[in-house]
Amino acid sequence: ENAAQNKDNLPLADNEESMYNHMALYEDDLTHHGKLSQILNRITSYQAGITPNPNDIEKGTGKQKANLGTILGVYLPCIQNIFGVLLFVRLTWIVGMAGTLEAFCIVFICCSSTMLTAFSMSAIATNGVVPAGGSYFMISRSLGPEFGGAVGVLFYLGTSVASSMYIVGAVEILVQYMAPQMNQFGDVFNSYRLYGTVVLLLLAFIVFVGVGFVSKFAALSLACVIISILCIYIGIFVANPDTSLEVCMLGERLLEQDKVMFNGTIMCTKNITGPIYQHYCVDESNTSSSCDYFNNPHTDVKVLKAIPGLSSGIFSKNIWNKYTQQGKVIGTEQEGSETRGEIIADMTTSFMILIAIYFPSVTGIMAGSNRSGDLADAQKSIPIGTIAAICTTSSVYLSCVLFFAGCIDGNVMRDKYGASIGGSLIIGKLAWPHEWVILIGSFLSTLGAGLQSLTGAPRLLQAIAKDGVIPFLRVFSITTKRGEPFRALLLTTFISEIGVLIGNVDYIAPIITMFFLMCYGFVNMACALQTLLQTPNWRPRFRFYHWTLSLLGLALCIVLMFISSWYYALAALAIAFCIYKYIEYKGAEQEWGDGIRGLAMSAARYSLLRLQAGPPHTKNWRPQLLVLMKLDETLQPKFPKLVLFASQLKAGKGLVLVNSVLEGNFRDRYPDAQACKQTLHNLIKEYGVKGFCDVSVATDVSEGLCQLIQNAGLGGLKHNTVVLGWPYGWRHDEDDRSYRVFLDTVRNVGSAQMCLLVPKGINQFPDLGVKLKGTIDVWWIVHILCIRDRKFHWFHFIFININKQINI
Repeated sequence: ENAAQNKDNLPLADNEESMYNHMALYEDDLTHHGKLSQILNRITSYQAGITPNPNDIEKGTGKQKANLGTILGVYLPCIQNIFGVLLFVRLTWIVGMAGTLEAFCIVFICCSSTMLTAFSMSAIATNGVVPAGGSYFMISRSLGPEFGGAVGVLFYLGTSVASSMYIVGAVEILVQYMAPQMNQFGDVFNSYRLYGTVVLLLLAFIVFVGVGFVSKFAALSLACVIISILCIYIGIFVANPDTSLEVCMLGERLLEQDKVMFNGTIMCTKNITGPIYQHYCVDESNTSSSCDYFNNPHTDVKVLKAIPGLSSGIFSKNIWNKYTQQGKVIGTEQEGSETRGEIIADMTTSFMILIAIYFPSVTGIMAGSNRSGDLADAQKSIPIGTIAAICTTSSVYLSCVLFFAGCIDGNVMRDKYGASIGGSLIIGKLAWPHEWVILIGSFLSTLGAGLQSLTGAPRLLQAIAKDGVIPFLRVFSITTKRGEPFRALLLTTFISEIGVLIGNVDYIAPIITMFFLMCYGFVNMACALQTLLQTPNWRPRFRFYHWTLSLLGLALCIVLMFISSWYYALAALAIAFCIYKYIEYKGAEQEWGDGIRGLAMSAARYSLLRLQAGPPHTKNWRPQLLVLMKLDETLQPKFPKLVLFASQLKAGKGLVLVNSVLEGNFRDRYPDAQACKQTLHNLIKEYGVKGFCDVSVATDVSEGLCQLIQNAGLGGLKHNTVVLGWPYGWRHDEDDRSYRVFLDTVRNVGSAQMCLLVPKGINQFPDLGVKLKGTIDVWWIVHILCIRDRKFHWFHFIFININKQINI
């Protein structure tokens, strides 16, 4: 019977008649239990997109079956990871400082960046079978070892630093709003550092004990996020002037509530017996300018509604920006003093700075692909779930910008820590029914996000280490008996502690921005390259993908990096470049069929076609060497130092081909040819020669060598000089074949009008690192020896036969 005919009569994804039905999003198996019981069962097993253990992927010992649908497998994990602490503690401040128009642009640009990256991720997800192992495996198998390793490390660093931002954000909510009495160390940031370190160690211990608690806490964290956002929206629509908090302003200066309190009552008047007069004209904090400002008849004292509501018409007053320099009264260019109760800007703000602070709010789009191995249909769920999550979160962020501007006074929004409303969280005061719903919800959800980052980052590092693309990271591939990456957890905790010691969300966020923008930029670049190069293994089926979207996403990521902080951007690029070159230098042995290899092949093809235009000019002539290597009875090179000799001439940056010929039948001797080729490869690698090697099989050695002289090389990249070993022992050899092969080869080289080098006594050629003294006569081509990096203590006598009419 059709599986869709279940007791709840719901269509399933595998039902052909309903495959295009929107209910296919809820494709979890409903055939055995009722709908309600199945939903509750899925929610209790919700894992929030926690990165799986690489050991489980390799052994196939994952506990979960591949049965997660789009909603629980991709959509909700993305929702939970995108919504973060900045929504609760910084978005109103950004709207207040940037104004409605620029704040909307900031949010829209950041969301556009992640949406374009999501299109590229969807292309990767629909390009063949999605590998288990999460986002890193998807990205690295498309970018290749060099770029994959660099992006993986940047992704890891971004996730590690993000954990510190969540921890510091949670501690800020705790110390600043929930329990202000906990601030016992003078500067509040010192309290953030101390309590943040304690929280970090506690969370790291929880992660070490087991991921089971993290998975169960994820459901609670998700519920807190959703409930908090719903309470904010309800509060937006129920806010009105009658129930609004009130704040006190002296002229254009917003005042702290504690400074205008008298006997528990707010006294916002210019009465000389009031607290404002005392602070401006009587106390030690007063100056002549402050008292003059107070006594100025144009400086009035007014009480404003902090949250007047949507019907107040305050939206028009919040349209334009009010960027402020550090140390100035917020929203003005006037010098201020906190001792007088004025709200002072703790940092300089601008459009670029606010982008860097806000961007971490839109990261987390890869959380849905972290459990790609557990998805019933990853190629469908990842694109739909990720894009739907970005659309949802972007709609929430953009609407919040407009709603905040329409119902909260701009001066109050610019008060970052809520000093004007008694040190309360402005989002909490806005929400319905009570601010503690937001405080508890934001605190738990932020702790949950930090816990997931501390869980995912070590596993990501372990995956990179197990790939072996970065040798010095292999130590972090070792796990405990329970399969937990303890060493990687220690490094992650150390990196996170560095972020915690920064102690300020506003300074941690730009660092995260750089790492994630680099990661997203490389994803877009990989997709664009593979499309433009038309690599045969790149056939994404995501119908909304186009290479221009990836190119636009790459450009946007680069622009955002340098707009946010050009020196952070250069540092991130330098880290990625160093990792890339390190992997390239060490030699990446993995072959993942990546698009970057296709780029190299395309560049090589283009260069070869250009070289085919004609022979090089006399001034550009350089030796392109074909080394004909003779093999002994054991198939080992008879004169290996011919390669060392060629490496000296290679200082001319020319081509080196090392070839040999085996006598016999090709079908019989093909395995021997492959073994000899590997031997030659090891030989040129030992001597540090950047060249190519190959072994041919021919029924006659002379004929085989003749074919090499004629056909070795490709296009314009062909040899012009043949290096041949001297035929020792030909006088005593009963078989004249040895010297006849040599003579035939010499004649063939002459017929091809190529240069011939026959070094006699090559076995006495100095080894690498040996310095010799003496005299050497250099004739023309051998002058290349003179520019070798190794310094020989030789005298050079150069003899050249030259016609005066020749221009050399």
